Amino acid sequence: MSRKVSPEQARRIAVRAQLLDGSASGVLDTVRRLGSLQLDPIATVATPQHLVLFSRLGTYDTAELDRLLWVERKLFEWNAFVYPIESLPLIRALMRRSRRAATHSWDRRRKEFLRQNAGFRRYVLRELERRGPLLSRELEDRAAERRGEHRWFGRRQVAQMLEALHRIGEVAVVGRRSGQRLWDLADRWYPESDLVTPREAERALAEQRFRALGVRLEKGEWLAHPDVSDEPVPDRITVLSPFDRLVHDRDRAEALFGFRYRLEMYVPAAKREYGYYVLPLLAGDRLVGRVEPRFDRKTRELAVLGAWGDTSRLEEALKPLTAFLRRNA
Repeated sequence: MSRKVSPEQARRIAVRAQLLDGSASGVLDTVRRLGSLQLDPIATVATPQHLVLFSRLGTYDTAELDRLLWVERKLFEWNAFVYPIESLPLIRALMRRSRRAATHSWDRRRKEFLRQNAGFRRYVLRELERRGPLLSRELEDRAAERRGEHRWFGRRQVAQMLEALHRIGEVAVVGRRSGQRLWDLADRWYPESDLVTPREAERALAEQRFRALGVRLEKGEWLAHPDVSDEPVPDRITVLSPFDRLVHDRDRAEALFGFRYRLEMYVPAAKREYGYYVLPLLAGDRLVGRVEPRFDRKTRELAVLGAWGDTSRLEEALKPLTAFLRRNA
C-alpha cells in the first residue's frame, strides 16, 4: 500500500526506483526493474536507450541489448519500447485492444488506413509469410493513393502499414540490418503466452510504472510505492537522456526537484521541441544542471557546446561518458 512521504523522501525514492543509485546490475536486470526502455534513432550523443543504460550501469557492452532482443529473445520490441519477455502477455492484451480502439484520433486514423488498404495489408502479410523477415524497402508500396506526404512516413506507405500491423500485433520487429528494422509475422516470432484481459494488463502495467517511478503526486501530496527505500542516495553524478523516465515528464520533474528542464531560446527549434541535445545532470538526489554536448564520431571527441546551472562536477560526469562513446562509436 502506498504511503505519504515528504518531498525530500520523494526525491530519494524516485532516484532509487529508477536505479540511479548505483544498484543496477546488468542490461537484462535493469530493463526488468525499469519495466521498459524507450527507443529512438536520434544519436547526436548516443541513442536514448544506450544513454539510459549508461546512466545506470556506466560503461557496458552495447551489443548485449541486441543479443537479448534478437538472439536470446529475453527482451522484445513494441511501439518504440523494449520490454522484458515476461511482459508479453500484458502487451498482447494491449495489441488486441488496439484492433478495436477508436477513442483517440490516431486509433481512428489507423483503422481507416487499414480499411482503405485491405488489399495492401493482405499483400504485406503474404510476402512476410513467404519471404520474411524483410526490410520495409523490400516490400512494394501497394497502398491507396493519398494527397501530400505523411509527416513521419512521407509518400511511401509501406512503413505506415508495417507500423499499423505492428501496433495490433500482426507483425513484429525481429532484428535490425544497418539500423533498419526487420519485420516478420508476429506469430512466427513471439512465443506462446498466457491470455490476459486488457483491463488486467492495464492494472499490471500501472503497478509496474508506479514501482519504477517510485512516487506519484496526488492532490498535492507525494505517495510512495512501498517496495522502494527512502534511504539517502550515494553521492553519484551522471548524465541523463531527455527520454529518461526520471525527467521525461517536465512538470513532474519540476514538482519533484524544483528544476525546470527547458531549453534556452537560442537553441534551434528542433532541439527545443525534441530535447535531443540538452541532457540533465543528476548528482545524488538532485538535478543540478544541463549540458549540451555533441559527439564527433570522426574525431571520437565529445564537445560541450553549452552548460547551465550548477555544473561544477560536469567533468566528472563526462569523463566516463566520453570513454563509453569512444568505445561504441
